[in-house]
Amino acid sequence: MTARALPWLLLLSSVLAGCGDHSMSQQNRYGTFSKAGLFKDGTEAQALPPGVVAQGDLDRLQQITKPPAVDMALLARGRERYDIYCSPCHGFSGHGDGMIVQRGFPAPPSYHSARLRSADAQHFFDVITHGYGAMYSYAARVEPRDRWAIIAYIRALQQSQHADVADVPELRSKLP
Repeated sequence: MTARALPWLLLLSSVLAGCGDHSMSQQNRYGTFSKAGLFKDGTEAQALPPGVVAQGDLDRLQQITKPPAVDMALLARGRERYDIYCSPCHGFSGHGDGMIVQRGFPAPPSYHSARLRSADAQHFFDVITHGYGAMYSYAARVEPRDRWAIIAYIRALQQSQHADVADVPELRSKLP
């Protein structure tokens, strides 16, 4: 074999070696929950190993269990989200007289009832998350932080409807 033919022979053999194996570029596609010989139980989908935490789950758990501090930005966000998701049924003032109710749907309870004024914030969070009665779950539509913002705004609505002049001392100077 000549010295000129050796590089061509090596190039040809490496090209031919790469052509025969398609295992990395053409893999079998399995449908979810279809049968596959990949695992001992014969299924393609496998449960997560014990102790595995999906990315973002810890942060999401903290958002669910720990409400943020209430400030004007949170209340503004809560009002915005309330107007979008809650006001069609509960109305802008929270009395349960929204546009949907005016069109003939059953009225939700007023936020100003004694039962809901005394309910803790977790009750509202759970209702937004899981639904209650005719209300369906908003967990897929409203992020946990926005749920807390809505609850803060609901509390502000409740406070506004049952405020006393003694609760706001600066109003005394503005009254005749």
